[in-house]
Amino acid sequence: MKHTMLVTPSQLAARLEDPSWVVLDCRFTLANPEAGRAAYLREHIPGARYTHLEVDLSSPVTHTSGRHPLPDPMHLAEKLGQWGVDETRQVVVYDDSFGSIAGRLWWLLRWLGHDAVALLDGGLQRWQREGLPMTVEHPYVRPAVFTPRPNDTLWVDDRQVLEALRRPAFGGLVDARSPERFNGEREPLDPVAGHIPGAVNHPYEDNLDFSGNFLPPEELRKMYRKILEGTPPEESIQMCGSGITACHNLLALEIAGLKGARLFPGSWSAWITDPSRPIVTKKIT
Repeated sequence: MKHTMLVTPSQLAARLEDPSWVVLDCRFTLANPEAGRAAYLREHIPGARYTHLEVDLSSPVTHTSGRHPLPDPMHLAEKLGQWGVDETRQVVVYDDSFGSIAGRLWWLLRWLGHDAVALLDGGLQRWQREGLPMTVEHPYVRPAVFTPRPNDTLWVDDRQVLEALRRPAFGGLVDARSPERFNGEREPLDPVAGHIPGAVNHPYEDNLDFSGNFLPPEELRKMYRKILEGTPPEESIQMCGSGITACHNLLALEIAGLKGARLFPGSWSAWITDPSRPIVTKKIT
């Protein structure tokens, strides 16, 4: 059976020796970009390969791109092949931050046409709470050939965001950042604080229960229908600071059965590079 959204630790543990399953460790910390790799080297789920958000899952930053632009499809395809991923593989992604980073790779694989990708529900913390194995050993990886089939209908650019905001009844621009950042009270990462006019705030952590697992589909469905206020999910746009945690909301929508939402990859960090774009903001000094 193909897993396209979530797997539990017990489901993954039962497949650790299955060569058709590939596990990718996505741990990353914005304040210390090498902390995730160091954590991987200390210990990781057996068989996992390490993926670096800024080296592997993003393109180089430009003055208009935002902090984590989408990777070049061929570059990412080459990396996936080096990690042993091809069209026959079931991919499982995990991190230690409740899916906030691993969700990016979940979305990227779907963008490139690989639907057999699932996030480890509850992340590394739940894996360890359940007493499942960790290792320091690097896996043997047989390289594969990954053929990308990018579906660029899954994301929008700033022009499309502006067009959507001009529609009178549009209420589907959802920002996954914390309320403090959205409201402009605090901005630790970008030079301008605030949000895009018309956006609504839904922090990605609200997709989770107190244990860090995704809420049940029916709870997510009820929550997102209220957030979207009648906007069809396929017309909604998910954003955040740089297109990373917005993918967590996209996964939550899929779990809820509300399919077709799109990602604004540049998000706030790209939006503010053009002073002509409207913002609700205040300068951080």
